[in-house]
Amino acid sequence: MSGPDVWLRARARLRRFPALLAECGEQAAAYGRCVAAAAGGSAELRRDSCLREFQALRDCFAKAVPAG
Repeated sequence: MSGPDVWLRARARLRRFPALLAECGEQAAAYGRCVAAAAGGSAELRRDSCLREFQALRDCFAKAVPAG
């Protein structure tokens, strides 16, 4: 069973996310532009069409948020 402090720790981690991930704005914007362009008009967004941008964003997130 989990104790009540589990929820306190989870909330504390979630509160830190905006500050930790703020440095990934450039990657997030690039990914957003790619998705918008790939899904624009009558085009259908396809899996992996923005894979390079997604991987850059994911790598930034991984560097920004310490493990544990």
